[in-house]
Amino acid sequence: MESCVMPKGPEPTIKIENVVASVTLFQRLDLSQIQRSFPDVEYKPAQFPGLVFRLQKPKTATLIFSSGKMVCTGAESEEESIKAVKTVVKLLKKEGFLIKEEPQIEIQNIVASVDLHGRIDLERAAAELENVMYEPEQFPGLIYRMEQPKVVILMFASGKLVCTGAKYEREVYEAVQKLKGILEDKNLLIYNTTS
Repeated sequence: MESCVMPKGPEPTIKIENVVASVTLFQRLDLSQIQRSFPDVEYKPAQFPGLVFRLQKPKTATLIFSSGKMVCTGAESEEESIKAVKTVVKLLKKEGFLIKEEPQIEIQNIVASVDLHGRIDLERAAAELENVMYEPEQFPGLIYRMEQPKVVILMFASGKLVCTGAKYEREVYEAVQKLKGILEDKNLLIYNTTS
């Protein structure tokens, strides 16, 4: 079988949509005091125990909890996520909040949207791939769990994908290239030859 001779399709378009990072400050925080210092933050303890600290640049929302734990969402890269956390910490320090240690930042999840620029035969993919779930009556996409790198990919017939669960951006690119190769080898990805 000469799979290496087969014409390979165009490069996939990959866009990081959201990076979620968890942060530990190793100390307790007075959220009411933070709210007084930053009138723009959202803090409604009766509805939600955390305070929402939004930044315009990078455009992110950081949830801050009195335990000193934070969750930063909305960044479009690992770098942007880390920059957002450091900006929030710097703003807190500037307002006189004593942050004793460097924040410990850990990327928890990266969500990316992908376009393979071809159509995927989901019926056959469901039959031929392992670790898949496909129930078109309930959800139009096929759910594919990749072991290495450990991610979950939602595949749609349009050739669009959503990749979630990566901890590093490189894992997103690795997973997409790996899946593209598998789909091409099994002739499950049909490229539009007219474009």
